[in-house]
Amino acid sequence: MTRYTSATGADRREMLDAIGAASVEELFADVPESMRLRRPLDLPDGMAEQDVHDHLAALAARNRHCDAEVSFLGAGMYDHYVPAVVDAIAQRAEFLTPYTPYQPEVSQGTLQAMFEFQTAISELTALPVANASLYDGPSSVAAAAYMAKLETGRTRLVASRGVHPHSRATLATYGRGYGTTLEEVALDATGATPIEELASAVDGETAAVFLQQPNFLGTVEDLGPLVEASRAHGALVVCAVDPLTLGVLEPPGEFGVDIALGEGQPLGNRLDFGGPSFGFFAAQERFIRRMPGRIAGETVDVDGRRGFVLTLQTREQHIRREKATHNICTSQALNALAGVVYLSWLGRRGVVEIGELMLRRTAYTRERLGLEAINPGPVVREFAVRVPDLDALLERARAAGINPGYPLRRDYPEYGDGLLVAITERRTRADIDRLAEVAAAAREQVTA
Repeated sequence: MTRYTSATGADRREMLDAIGAASVEELFADVPESMRLRRPLDLPDGMAEQDVHDHLAALAARNRHCDAEVSFLGAGMYDHYVPAVVDAIAQRAEFLTPYTPYQPEVSQGTLQAMFEFQTAISELTALPVANASLYDGPSSVAAAAYMAKLETGRTRLVASRGVHPHSRATLATYGRGYGTTLEEVALDATGATPIEELASAVDGETAAVFLQQPNFLGTVEDLGPLVEASRAHGALVVCAVDPLTLGVLEPPGEFGVDIALGEGQPLGNRLDFGGPSFGFFAAQERFIRRMPGRIAGETVDVDGRRGFVLTLQTREQHIRREKATHNICTSQALNALAGVVYLSWLGRRGVVEIGELMLRRTAYTRERLGLEAINPGPVVREFAVRVPDLDALLERARAAGINPGYPLRRDYPEYGDGLLVAITERRTRADIDRLAEVAAAAREQVTA
């Protein structure tokens, strides 16, 4: 638990004397007047410790977690079962306590975990090189944009609106810093990226095109033609992927995608109220020296024994600032370790089996709900439907201890009555039947 002890007036005076400042005002003299708040902070009165405890407990009680409700919520973060072996290994002191291998040669276990993680991501995506993880999915997308800018010398980005809204927002935010612009391509009537509109949006100034498979609505995109259309003017193709669908979908590397990346939370990481998790990043070999983050490599020592090294570290702490490809301080190594332990637990066949299980249960859910599909084409684990009585459904479902999914109106005004429903192996047929019954009761309530 982090504890806070306020500084006394004597403490402040001692600190100011130590740094040679006469006052706090002098300490912050370089802060422009326009950036200063010349009034007290708008905070409520202080509370006694017991009252603070009770207040925070009441706030915490407003949260619902996935063990306390039946959750069909997805939209990039999913309620998967995390086997005990993940915690058993990730919570070992050798992995749990180190920050990052600044002296990598003495961190052979950490380096091996990084190497095995890279290998797993490379095999999942069918791309030859992968780094040792990034912060999360959206920041990985932004890192790919910067890499594309460096590689092509261009500043224009094109993204399908099927790419996660948070990733598109991150692209726009980061772009203000490194001078890129973003154009979005709307989805068609089937919830897929239209090839003709994408092709017309790409020109000779486009650094990269961003796609997602399956897209945010759960639609399985026709990647081949989309990649071909993106390449017409020499733009790089970046594809965000759901790792647990790659057991049943052809991997992005098979379509000639330049960079594949994504959110790693479905791999052995719990939802934990939004984080932390990790991002993964794989690419064609020619981009290896521009990739963000770190890459662990395998070698042998002077006695011929297998060993591991940090092969590439491309941030400004390790190389000259102007040659750095990113400023990420570290990766989410512990979360990535949980990811590779989970993948090892699943094994090659298990990745396929969990994908097939999600396919079957998603098909059953679509049929059982009987609602109009926004994306009627192929889906794997997630799909969007129109719910004319959406507010009634949300209210009734939550009263029944069910989270029915993600209201699309938060990010897609064009789908004001849309609901994104996600399936994992934790959602049983009985759970799906409960959701269908609640949805039917909500419809009756509105029409009565």
